[in-house]
Amino acid sequence: MVAEKYQLKCVAGSEVVVDHYTNTCPEGHDSLLRTVYSRKQIQRRTGLGMFNYLDWLPVDEAVPTNASPITYKSEAFGPELGLNELYISFSGYWPERGAYMKTCTFKELEALPTVQRVKERVGGKIVTVASAGNTSRAFAEVSSATGMPVLAVVPSSSLTRMWTTGEDHNSIFLIAVDGDYSDAIAVGKQLAKLEGLVEEGGVKNVARRDGMGVVELEAAFAMRGLPDYYFQAVGSGTGAIAAWEAFDRLIADGRFGTRMPRIVIAQNLPFAPMVSAWQAGRAELSAELDMKDAEQAIRQLYADVLSTRNPPYSITGGVYDMLSDTDGRTYGITNAEAREAERLFECKEGIDLDPAAAVAVASLLKALDAGLVKQADRILLNITGGGYKRVKEDCALYHIEKRMALQPAEHLLALDEVKNELREFVRAL
Repeated sequence: MVAEKYQLKCVAGSEVVVDHYTNTCPEGHDSLLRTVYSRKQIQRRTGLGMFNYLDWLPVDEAVPTNASPITYKSEAFGPELGLNELYISFSGYWPERGAYMKTCTFKELEALPTVQRVKERVGGKIVTVASAGNTSRAFAEVSSATGMPVLAVVPSSSLTRMWTTGEDHNSIFLIAVDGDYSDAIAVGKQLAKLEGLVEEGGVKNVARRDGMGVVELEAAFAMRGLPDYYFQAVGSGTGAIAAWEAFDRLIADGRFGTRMPRIVIAQNLPFAPMVSAWQAGRAELSAELDMKDAEQAIRQLYADVLSTRNPPYSITGGVYDMLSDTDGRTYGITNAEAREAERLFECKEGIDLDPAAAVAVASLLKALDAGLVKQADRILLNITGGGYKRVKEDCALYHIEKRMALQPAEHLLALDEVKNELREFVRAL
């Protein structure tokens, strides 16, 4: 039974809930739910990819996969920076090091348990996901490999990112929206209300957060302990929240250390709302102060996947609480800084980076220059995507054709059309 493995607990009110694909507090608190697992010391399995950590994933069964993050001590980039204990977590495609995420992004860690959680808790429904491209591509890859249906919504500008390494796209319903990431999310929320669909839930979905938390679990076993500092680039901040929660479980496990790592997050300038709010000491985001001229700023980003306009900053258990609890830091990174960091990393480590990962690398360089980190500190750098050049050597990439195109202002008017198209889609499954 689900209740024997884990329950959900509201961070704000401590209400305990049995999971029925529950993503919000039943008492109405503006708070995240967290999984409370019955097994306090995790047993690491073998041969199951990311599901080696099934004990701390909110699903009953593993999905067959070899996708998993890897962690290694840097013998090139670290010494170049004068860091003795730099560990790199890599999520992407790098078979020489044992990394097989063919979409080249850690979003696969979210997609696999989320799709399985939908199957187990609300079987028969189609999961709906909206993103700037990377998340939707990861869900599409899982759908192509397993046949589990997915409705994906992306900005039209992100259609080039929508590909899989499997040729079968019959289970993928792709909608393009003429707008940005936030427009795609708004459309996806409305579509998820249609009969037979279910919204994946974003940051509120414990499967997404615990899936990404596998990065920290894998790192803890590889490092035989916790880092002093953890670095990651963020758009919504979901991955950093996941890291905080995973570190908390690892401390409670008792085998990996007792001190919470300091979490350092980075955003791509000129759009860095959480950096702006945190550095000003504010627990709430301000559209006027933190996201002025947002559309223009987003168009300038090198890493446009980091462009969330409604991040979970103020929600209980969210980014502000995470930074406060871990004595965290934030950095704004320019496009030039990200590109230079990417060039240096690829030169030393021998693998190309997703632009978001380049922002994370640049934040480490900034922290080093500022004296935040020292030579002997144990550092975990989360490379959330990479290996695009490498995957093209081994795999054919199949572009996903969109089934519909919508304007942000017309999506409500187009619901009947969407319903009809979905009926045909479901009949063909």
